[in-house]
Amino acid sequence: MTLLLFFIISSFMCISIVLLKSKTITKIISLSFALMHIGFTFYCWTNLNKTELSYFTYNSAGVLLLSVLSFLAIPTVYHGFIYAAGDDVKKYNIYHAALIALMTFMSGAYLANGMTVLWIFVEATTLAVAALIYHDRTEMALEATWKYVFICSTGIAMAYLGILFLGFIYGREDAANLSFESLANIINQANPMYLKIAFIFVLVGFSTKMGLFPMHTVTIDAHSVAPPPISALISTTLMNVGFLAIFRVYTLFSLSSILPFMNHVLILSGVLSILIAAGYMLKAKHLKRMLAYSSLENMGLVAIAIGVGGVGYYAALLLLVLHSLTKSSLFYQMGQLSRVLHTFKLDECGRYMKLYPAGALVLITGMICILAIPPSGLFITEFMIFKAAVFNNQWFVLVTVILLLCFVIYAMSTRIMHIVFSNPRNENYQKSPEKINPVETVSQFLFLGVVFVMCFYQPPILVDLINQSISIFLK
Repeated sequence: MTLLLFFIISSFMCISIVLLKSKTITKIISLSFALMHIGFTFYCWTNLNKTELSYFTYNSAGVLLLSVLSFLAIPTVYHGFIYAAGDDVKKYNIYHAALIALMTFMSGAYLANGMTVLWIFVEATTLAVAALIYHDRTEMALEATWKYVFICSTGIAMAYLGILFLGFIYGREDAANLSFESLANIINQANPMYLKIAFIFVLVGFSTKMGLFPMHTVTIDAHSVAPPPISALISTTLMNVGFLAIFRVYTLFSLSSILPFMNHVLILSGVLSILIAAGYMLKAKHLKRMLAYSSLENMGLVAIAIGVGGVGYYAALLLLVLHSLTKSSLFYQMGQLSRVLHTFKLDECGRYMKLYPAGALVLITGMICILAIPPSGLFITEFMIFKAAVFNNQWFVLVTVILLLCFVIYAMSTRIMHIVFSNPRNENYQKSPEKINPVETVSQFLFLGVVFVMCFYQPPILVDLINQSISIFLK
């Protein structure tokens, strides 16, 4: 049982890091875990649709998002080494043990084939992320951690209520069987009212992880204090976990009569997410919060893509992949920016091109990618979403989203250009810039380069995996 072995080894690695109390051993174990995760992902690719331990299946959507996590594993661990280098051994080891636990829990959530197991792993990610948010041990970190735990726990509880409504579909003797496969066989027999209520609870509950309206605030606060490598995961792979939980329920319920209802709810949630993101980005004064609102905007686009259907299904999954590569690059860069400028406050930032040209180039390139400016691959995804909206006669949604995206483009571009080229509004001469090795930007340029290539060429293996993930909608 390869999956069981993966879970056992991951647990052993976490325990070893905490007990052995050595930074050198922690580095070796963390890198070994990243390599093991990549190897495990290759195993999943070669065993698509295989079920292990009864509760986990290597389905296309799960393996796709698991691959994104593997792609980010080594850079995240590497940047974590740099960020936590000055910490004492205890803090250093807790950070990396929690990081391994988080990646393991996310992997389990991606591959879960039933609502109860999925719910358990999503809840487990909350505990791991809380330990990572609190890493710096400041008052703000403590406040953000408690907010994260409380709001996520509330959201997950709401998702659990949605699962309980799913149980009403069954007779009493089968109520415990909540696998997606068994639910699909009887979904048409269910009361549509129960399905609508279940979907609302699931959407609201798991939006704490996806960062989608109405529970988006929890991730925004977490980004302000979380270490940049952790922000990279929260804003990408953890949001992908939330999306997958909602998408699995959406896919299941699409076989019933409530499909139009779900589409309307997703479109509404998506438009409101973009509206909130645009409004707050226009007045953002904290760089990591600005990137967090950018993630909210992109998750809004994903929700709209699913809601409008058609080619939007393909666009949603491709957008998740490309957003993960782009946003992780920008958050990795935030770690280097803080060492050069010693701040995340916009008014204290400036002259970044002069102080650290490699990092400034990452910011400019990342800005082009995340704002879907050609040749960014995200341009293709947004074009597909707009095309799907036209085919679905969603003209009001189309016009509204385009107008809101104009505000997003203005807000982010002016702030990035100020950081790169302008003088700080509030000069701060107290600390001299730390010298950064340009090698630290290699992973960022690699990811952004992939995003550019995806504008012109999408590998057949990626296209096939996405098409398999949405095959139920292509019939």
